[in-house]
Amino acid sequence: MAMASAFRRLANRAAVAGSNLAPSKSGATIFSRHSATQSSGGGSKKVSDRIVHISAIDPDGERYSIVGLTGHTLLKALTNSGLIEPASHRLENIDACSAECEVSVAPDWLQKLPPPSEDELYVLKCNTMRGEVSKHARLGCQIILNHELDGMVVALPEPRPWDIP
Repeated sequence: MAMASAFRRLANRAAVAGSNLAPSKSGATIFSRHSATQSSGGGSKKVSDRIVHISAIDPDGERYSIVGLTGHTLLKALTNSGLIEPASHRLENIDACSAECEVSVAPDWLQKLPPPSEDELYVLKCNTMRGEVSKHARLGCQIILNHELDGMVVALPEPRPWDIP
């Protein structure tokens, strides 16, 4: 009984938020999920028009070709590809950031990114072991992908000692 009322509340919230709801043949409500981010480049709804290719290099030097979507964060692309553990960074909110999504951006790509915010620099500085932030260091949760970043190269940091099993 409690489960049914929880689903009704969820359905009501989704309806208020503007989600598309469609009744199924069994009478259950099916939620149609849409991305919370807006697509750029003329409002195209085709996923193929939103693809951004990224090269990620792990601490062992292994290079991975990953795909992200415009309007999504670099963190989302890295977690979807399995290069960053999703449980280590649940929120894409700078106030909740622990810098576990820190990446080093190749020098050629730094100029194509907006400068880091004061909040981003604060999080990076608080979580660095040396007390100074590398000019290549950025938070993956703060980099919003766009077509100008197609081909960007990032390096993933070594895991911290407490993250190694």
